[in-house]
Amino acid sequence: MKTRNSYYISRNNVLAWLMALLLTASAVTRIMFFGVKGSEPAPNFWGLCALPVAACLLYAAIALFNGKEQFYRTAIPVWMIALYFFLRVRTLHLGYMVSSLYFICLFCFAVAYQLITCGKIGGTVLLLPMYIAIAGPLLYLNQNLLSNGGWKRFLLSDLLMLFALFVTVFAIRLHPADEYHPTWGDRVDGRRIHSQPPMDQLMPYLMITRNSCTNLFAEAFEITAAERYIRQKRREGLTNFGLTHVLLACYVRGIAKYPALNRFISGQKVYTHGNDIIFCMTIKKEMSTQAPETIIKLHLTPRDTAEDVYRKMTAAVESVKSTPLDSSFDVTAHAFTMIPSLLLKFFIWLLKAMDYFGFIPAFLLEVSPFHGSVFFTSMGSLGVPPVYHHLYDFGNLPVFASFGCKRKSYELTADGTIVAKKYIDCQFSLDDRIVDGFYYASFLKYFKRTFMHPEVLDTPPEEVLQDIE
Repeated sequence: MKTRNSYYISRNNVLAWLMALLLTASAVTRIMFFGVKGSEPAPNFWGLCALPVAACLLYAAIALFNGKEQFYRTAIPVWMIALYFFLRVRTLHLGYMVSSLYFICLFCFAVAYQLITCGKIGGTVLLLPMYIAIAGPLLYLNQNLLSNGGWKRFLLSDLLMLFALFVTVFAIRLHPADEYHPTWGDRVDGRRIHSQPPMDQLMPYLMITRNSCTNLFAEAFEITAAERYIRQKRREGLTNFGLTHVLLACYVRGIAKYPALNRFISGQKVYTHGNDIIFCMTIKKEMSTQAPETIIKLHLTPRDTAEDVYRKMTAAVESVKSTPLDSSFDVTAHAFTMIPSLLLKFFIWLLKAMDYFGFIPAFLLEVSPFHGSVFFTSMGSLGVPPVYHHLYDFGNLPVFASFGCKRKSYELTADGTIVAKKYIDCQFSLDDRIVDGFYYASFLKYFKRTFMHPEVLDTPPEEVLQDIE
């Protein structure tokens, strides 16, 4: 992946709080002075008061609450500030040439700010002369028009706003170069893939629903080595270690070598979860037909070993079984059922629209079983063969895996003897749009080889490959 600068602001930095204080003061003074009578005509409320007030408060909120990972979003209020100054100059009737030059200056400033804060060009020190270039004309115009009250009403608010932006430059820090952090086009739960071939980028627009793009794949796994490995792990103290942990650990190890399996489609665009492998699974509190189902969701990494997978999954299961309210998914789903039917239909439509544009908050994504990397279901615990489970059109889950109960097969060897072997059957439903068939085949072959030699899961992989940019 190409390297780029990624900037952030920490709430532990006193300058960040000074910036927020100055912006808040700018917004408050603007509201206070807006109604003060002056010799100039009454200013436009929306353009000269509401717009800069909203920009100041939005900038402070983004910097303080999302400045660690999404500082680049402060470009939105900066564009609002640039528009405000342009509207302010327009009210002075300085002539077409002066207004045009100032507009070009403001436009270049906003573009440069966006490119700098998202790491495309230069460094943040370049912002200092840009702020001076904005403040200079402001002071000059104030000096010439103060006698007419032209800028007097908002001078203090404007200076506080610009000084806050000036202070921000000294509060900005640079993330380590070897880490990836979100930028424009990314989602809360994924990084946008930009360098796919053109046809692959068009496929989500031609094949829109996930179920219409599903490929079905079935495989049988001989489990002699896996059962031996499970017995060994149980002797080591992992008392509930089983086939689910082995299969999931194999999947995690496969993503270390084939990272594109951790992609997903959302809003007709391709994203990757990166090193965050989000596993979802349905469990029952008790093995009875009356027992309710609930969802567990855990975050794994490509470097997780089989023991890591076991401990994370056990903790998730125990936390659900030991609470009367089940998982956070159940609580959220119960809240939705309290909404009247007509409003619920609208609310679900709104959620789908927010999901399309990547605006669903992180806390809702965390409780959603429809957003993740893979959904596993164990039909073997129910004593039945696996099923081809459908993918969900809502959300972004690209893979659904189902495995059944153990079965015996009597096979004829080369010397004519008959041996009994144990198998489990696995069936996969795969979103065809995230990778091509050759990539899926390579992954599944590697998955099977790993399952046949599960001892490799005791240590982290030697290398973890990263997906394309």
